[in-house]
Amino acid sequence: MNNIDSREQLLKRSVEAKEIYLPHISADPVVFGFDNNELRILLTKMHYRKQWLLPGGYVMKDEDLDDAVVRILKSRAGVSDVFLEEFGIFGKKNRSQLYFEDFDDTLFQKQRFISVGYYALYNSSEINPIADEISETCEWIYLRELPDIDLAMDHKEIIEKALLTLREKISYKPIGYNLLPEKFTFPELQKLYEAILGRKLNRGNFYRKIKTLGILKKLEEQRRGGAHKSPDLYSFDQENYTKALEDGLNSW
Repeated sequence: MNNIDSREQLLKRSVEAKEIYLPHISADPVVFGFDNNELRILLTKMHYRKQWLLPGGYVMKDEDLDDAVVRILKSRAGVSDVFLEEFGIFGKKNRSQLYFEDFDDTLFQKQRFISVGYYALYNSSEINPIADEISETCEWIYLRELPDIDLAMDHKEIIEKALLTLREKISYKPIGYNLLPEKFTFPELQKLYEAILGRKLNRGNFYRKIKTLGILKKLEEQRRGGAHKSPDLYSFDQENYTKALEDGLNSW
């Protein structure tokens, strides 16, 4: 799609949006995935401007905010059944206006929008993202690649705040249920924590702390096929994991 066609597409959607959506409020979900012992972020690239963006969107006039985020992720990226949690409000002036500076001020998307940030956790191996009609592509991008990515608006700031929130919560909430496969090894769980925290953890200390939480079940099977000793497999104890989410990790 060329730039003229993408402009016409946005102008058409602007007319429709004024009838459907609330003005001045949007939502930007930061979807974290985990693959090859690294964190990934779900990003889209619109036909217009060819810059990377979070798969965000607007809130319908008759819609709850949380329901809007679920719908937005489904329509923008083909993602459903994710763990979602609000983490921040973003409202700098011109945060979205500058992106649409080629349009006049009547464009719906060019209005000043206050965005609610959500972070989402997803096992990225379970989905292949699907781009919507206004996007050229929707892809998983490794966190380490972000410095080289041309991110639009204030989406770099939103991603950084989401990651900081995740790092803070990992100290008192369990992490992993939505990011790891159903069966995993202890080293894989440690690699996840290290990827989120951005630093190495002492293996012995990590093992002891996780074991005392009671959120894991050791399975009567091992990971086969490696060159070394086959490691034990674990799964999350859903009841204890849910309780730890509700009560916090007092022993962590």
